[in-house]
Amino acid sequence: MALFPYAHATHPQWTMASALVLAQLRAQMAHKDYASAPTLALLYITDHFLAQAQEILEYLQSELPLVTDWSGTVGLGIVSNNVEYWDEPALAVMLLDIPSHQYRVFSGVAPLGLGFEAHCALVHADGQTADLMELIDEMAARTDSGYLFGGVSSSRAQGVQFAVGGNGNISGHGAASGVFRGGMSGVAFGPEVALVSRVTQGCMPVSKARMVTEAEHNVVYRLDGEPALDVMLRDLGISLENPEPALEVVRATLVGLLDSRELGHQKTALRPTGNFGDDVTVRHIIGLDPARRGVAIASTVASGTQLVFCRRNVQAAKADLMRIGSEIRDEIEPQRRICAAVYVSCTGRGGAHFGGASAELQLLRRALGDVPLVGFFASGEIAYRHLYGYSGVLTVFTDEVPSD
Repeated sequence: MALFPYAHATHPQWTMASALVLAQLRAQMAHKDYASAPTLALLYITDHFLAQAQEILEYLQSELPLVTDWSGTVGLGIVSNNVEYWDEPALAVMLLDIPSHQYRVFSGVAPLGLGFEAHCALVHADGQTADLMELIDEMAARTDSGYLFGGVSSSRAQGVQFAVGGNGNISGHGAASGVFRGGMSGVAFGPEVALVSRVTQGCMPVSKARMVTEAEHNVVYRLDGEPALDVMLRDLGISLENPEPALEVVRATLVGLLDSRELGHQKTALRPTGNFGDDVTVRHIIGLDPARRGVAIASTVASGTQLVFCRRNVQAAKADLMRIGSEIRDEIEPQRRICAAVYVSCTGRGGAHFGGASAELQLLRRALGDVPLVGFFASGEIAYRHLYGYSGVLTVFTDEVPSD
């Protein structure tokens, strides 16, 4: 495969932003290092262009007639190589050079057909969907690897998704052909599409991994057989006798959770390096129960789950982002090269969290090199069959290095 053509632009008028994107794509498609006739496109827009989503899609379709399949969504921010767009009208497009028999676009009203062997899938989801976790599990089960990557749309209004199949607009999406709301959509990839994916959590553990030994719904009552609140206070070095400073510490603390079902191949939520493994999900602490010595978190939790207290940390986030980039390069080089990357980050990670505008994407470029990249800021990040928070999901498409 050649490099995947990609483009991004910002402009108050969607027609101008789209024209700028098309000019970049056409210039790359004429270059010998880039694919000249891809048929699959990813389209990400900021919510400033939400009302024009249908017009943008139709315009790009008309100007790129060889591209028969489209997928994408909206974000409060979108990303591309070395740049992020926040709170401004912008769009990004990538054209994927993948054989048509090795992918399928799907949605809730046009699900993945039984005739396609899916190995993994890029997914875009609506966070208002009541059974979202069930949809994620179901979609992961439809793939050979059980691996999904993507995220939940983010918008100040109701989000949209793009889904256009090879035979034209997917039927069932109503008047807004190819643009719809609700559920889940995306692209399933066949076994011949080479992908490498990693999750970065960006949190620093502040305790050892502990076992939940008693819990009810989202309240943990005992950790390692002791009252959960007492364990937390001891691990964080605080006391409720001084409530104001103690509560400030609690508000800045989160929990990393490792489901008991994952413990068969991963004995602890913490790696030897001290960072979280990819199977760990991070959730907020949302309340305390002094009477029953419980700790309430923003997720249901069962006995047998491993729990680690942690904090969001800028330096940890930077180091972990560089780590996953280095791991990917170490895994593929020197036999393979990166053709393109898709990055989905949390809306809570962009901008100032990494030290300034586009700092997160600049770190990614330093880690991966100058490669085609697009993505968006999500209200929840999806990897494997998990829904993450405050994380980044980086996926690269690879190809063999041409022989001399």
